[in-house]
Amino acid sequence: MRNPRHHNFWTLLLGWVFIGQLLTACSLPVLRPPEPSPLAPASRQLLVVQTQDWDSVAGTLQRYQRNVSGGPWRTDGPPIPVVVGRNGLAWGIGLNAQGEPGNVPVKMEGDGRAPAGAFSFHSAFGYAPPDSVPWIRMPYLQAIRTLRCVDDTASRHYNRILLEDSTQKDWTSDEAMLRPDDQYRLGLVVEHNWGQRTQSGRGSCIFFHIWAAPDKGTSGCTAMDPAAMESLLGWLDPSLNPLLVQLPGPEYARLQETWGLP
Repeated sequence: MRNPRHHNFWTLLLGWVFIGQLLTACSLPVLRPPEPSPLAPASRQLLVVQTQDWDSVAGTLQRYQRNVSGGPWRTDGPPIPVVVGRNGLAWGIGLNAQGEPGNVPVKMEGDGRAPAGAFSFHSAFGYAPPDSVPWIRMPYLQAIRTLRCVDDTASRHYNRILLEDSTQKDWTSDEAMLRPDDQYRLGLVVEHNWGQRTQSGRGSCIFFHIWAAPDKGTSGCTAMDPAAMESLLGWLDPSLNPLLVQLPGPEYARLQETWGLP
C-alpha cells in the first residue's frame, strides 16, 4: 500500500516546481521577432539620413549604390549635410511592417518632425518645365500655380498632390507647390503615409527640398543646399528602385543587421 505521506510530498514538490517555472517564464522579457528588411533586393540605390537623436535638427545624408540586386552596398559620394523637422524625427508610415517602437515620437500632422523609417520616392518636382530638366530621370511634376498638396485631415484628398482647378475641392488647407521662394525650385516627394497606407492625421506633404538656411529645420521635410539637391536629382535612377532610410543614429544601429543596412 502506497504511503500517503510520500504521495503528498511528491505532489507538493511537483506543484512548487511548476509554479517556479511559471514565475520564471513570466519574468523573462517578451522578445519581438526581428522585423524583415523593408529594403527590396531589387533596390540598387539607397539614401540614408541619420541624425544624432530623435530631437536633432541637423543630420547627414549618404548615398549608396550596389551593382547587383541583393549585393553589398557601397558609398557613392561624400556625406551631405541636411536638416530635418524643426523638432527632429518621429516614427512614420512607410515600407517597414513593424509598428512604432515604444517610447519614441510618432509622426503626426503639424508636429514639426520629419518621418523616420524606410520609404519609396514618388516623383521629383520643380519650377522649371519638364523639357528644361532632361537630366532628371525620376517622374517629374512642374510646380505650376494650381499645383497643391492637401494637408487638411478631413479631406478625401489628404496627403495628395493635385491640380486645384481640376479637382472637386473638399479641403480648406493645402500647400502651394509653387512658392514665392526657392525652396521648392527642386524637390522630391517622399512616400510617407502614402497610398493604401494613408492614415488621416499621420502627416502629409513630406519632401526633400532646398533648405531655407543650414541651421533652420523644416515643417517635416528633409532639406539641403541647392547644389546638393540638384546633384541628388541627377543621381537618382528610377530603374534602380531608389529607397530612403531615415533614422536617428541609435535606431539605425538597432536595425542595421535585421534590415541589411550598410
